[in-house]
This record gives sequence, C-alpha cells and structure tokens, in this order.
Amino acid sequence: MRRVLTALGTLAAAAMLSVSVTQSASAAQGDLVVNGTVYSDPSGCYPSDRWPLTVENYTNDLAVIFQSADCTGPILGIVRPGSTEVSEFGGSVFIR
Repeated sequence: MRRVLTALGTLAAAAMLSVSVTQSASAAQGDLVVNGTVYSDPSGCYPSDRWPLTVENYTNDLAVIFQSADCTGPILGIVRPGSTEVSEFGGSVFIR
C-alpha cells in the first residue's frame, strides 16, 4: 500500500511540475525560506545539509522538495505558494 501511495504522490508531483513549466521562465517572485535562510526572487536548486528540511514558500510559484542535495531523485513534497512544509528526509528545494 505504501508503494502505491508513493507512486501516486510522485505522479501528482510530476503533473504539478508540468503545469508550472508552462509558466514564464523568469524567477519566482517573493521569498523562499529554506531552514531559516531567506532567498529573494529565487530560481534554481537550493541544497540543505540539515534535517528535517523546513521550506516556507512566500513566492508565486511551486517549490519542489527532493531527496538528494542536487534536486534529483525522488520528489518528497510540493510546497504551494503561501505554504510551509517540513520534510524529514528532504535534501534540496527547486523553484523556477
């Protein structure tokens, strides 16, 4: 059952990413807070070496939490604009 839920979560995240890819190619507007560090108008991958990974998304775009530090591997979560997420095993965050 856990594998099925993980697979469905990954598919949902991929679908959300495909929607966000169609948006403009400019950086997100606002602030992204990764483990207390603020990034204004962020764009790209933000690694972290602390756990749990805390992401506060005050931008106008989705932030994607990945398991590895280089924004690859399994997607562990999606942080919508105006939301906060804590990921026990998150290693990095990607935002357009």
